[in-house]
Amino acid sequence: MAGADVSFFSTCIVDAVSGAVGRAAVRVLERLGHRVTVVAGATCCGQPAWNSGFADEAARVARTTLRALEEAGDGPVCLPSGSCATMIRVYWPEMFQLVGDRASATRAERLADRVVEFSELAARGPRLPGKFPKRVAYHSSCHMTRELGIVDQPSGLLDGLEGCRRVAWASDLCCGFGGTFAVKQPEISVAMADAKIDSLLASGAEMLVGCDQSCLLHLEGRMRRRGVALPVRHLALVLDQAWEGPAT
Repeated sequence: MAGADVSFFSTCIVDAVSGAVGRAAVRVLERLGHRVTVVAGATCCGQPAWNSGFADEAARVARTTLRALEEAGDGPVCLPSGSCATMIRVYWPEMFQLVGDRASATRAERLADRVVEFSELAARGPRLPGKFPKRVAYHSSCHMTRELGIVDQPSGLLDGLEGCRRVAWASDLCCGFGGTFAVKQPEISVAMADAKIDSLLASGAEMLVGCDQSCLLHLEGRMRRRGVALPVRHLALVLDQAWEGPAT
């Protein structure tokens, strides 16, 4: 798929608090030969409302983004988030059917075939060059792993960087964020984050890397509360930095 016209949907959390992740992802995709257009008209995928049981409200929000993504072109729609990619690729058709909007459900099914998560698309291209001489712990986010089946791509991209070593730790455990779960069940959410962090600290990792910024913000926030200063980075930032030169 090298050289494709890619529509990039940066997602709410990247837009709001982690703009550097979106910019890094675009740079990496462009270096792979893709022609990337950021979809300006997309707002939210509707996941917060959907996860809270408000299907009508979620569908109302999602229709705006559905239209924007359709109008952006016919190529791949790339998101730097397994969670949001899952919402669009897996749950949009179900959501629109549930609220009785069959026309939007049909459109969502057509769009789903074009939706790709960032690491999924990046791994389809040639091997990414770069050096990243660090021991990293890769966090396998739940939606990306269990719903989209994206497991080997992010690890393969990290393994392809010169000097980068992935450590063994509780990578497959949920971080405890779960969107609204962290708000509704804060005690359980914190306990789950602590289990991850305890394993992380015992692993010898110099950095935590993942593909879902929401998970990373959750873990980073808990680490700060505990006084842990371990760097936390989205995979797009790592690949972008590694391409430019040795890690700093």
